[in-house]
Amino acid sequence: MGASPEASAQQAHPLEASDRDLVDGLLAATTPTDDQLVDAARLLIRYDGFPGALALKADLEKVIKLWKLSRDQLNARVQQLWAAGYRPGQGGSLETPAVGSGFDASDSESPA
Repeated sequence: MGASPEASAQQAHPLEASDRDLVDGLLAATTPTDDQLVDAARLLIRYDGFPGALALKADLEKVIKLWKLSRDQLNARVQQLWAAGYRPGQGGSLETPAVGSGFDASDSESPA
């Protein structure tokens, strides 16, 4: 028989496993860095409306409550960071690039 409607309604996000590690780190932060604020905001956007990853989405909501922020306040702070010249990785952590594919075009050969 086919899957139940409840099971099919929840999807697995392809980045959920790597994002879980990031969210766990955010949960441990009582005073967020600029990088952590940006990460929280982008993950909230990534999973907004996604039909699955319920535990991850719940933990993201816990993160912003821990930081005593609403989503609007978080977004306003992140917008201020970007407007002030913020660039990912400036906070000293270069473990995971927050933005971009990580592809370095300078390594590719020029078409002949």
